[in-house]
Amino acid sequence: QLQLVESGGGLVQPGGSLRLSCTTSGFSLHYYAMAWFRQAPGKEREGVSCISNSGGSTNYADAMKGRFAISRDNAKNTVYLQLSALKPEDAAVYYCAADTAATCEPDWYDVKNYAAWGQGTQVTVSS
Repeated sequence: QLQLVESGGGLVQPGGSLRLSCTTSGFSLHYYAMAWFRQAPGKEREGVSCISNSGGSTNYADAMKGRFAISRDNAKNTVYLQLSALKPEDAAVYYCAADTAATCEPDWYDVKNYAAWGQGTQVTVSS
């Protein structure tokens, strides 16, 4: 059974850091690009970052460039998202998603490109 399980969320002060993990099972992770999305209350789900199956190519939403870093360890069936310099507006539920292709599409931030989703992990940024 295909599963994606996020972890690592929590409460952090502005300027702080967190590392989110997405542990996968039930499919061969190394074949697929993976992405992180987030959704704040009352807002649409938005793309954060996408990484190709090999990890050789990454994409970021403009607001996250330079602050967030996506990576993956296919041997551990895990995808990571390092969050740094967090701001209150980064607070959201963060989701990982499995692409249907090996590389990130030009519109990688569109939810239609993803076949499977995790349940999300809450990130709260507050002093």
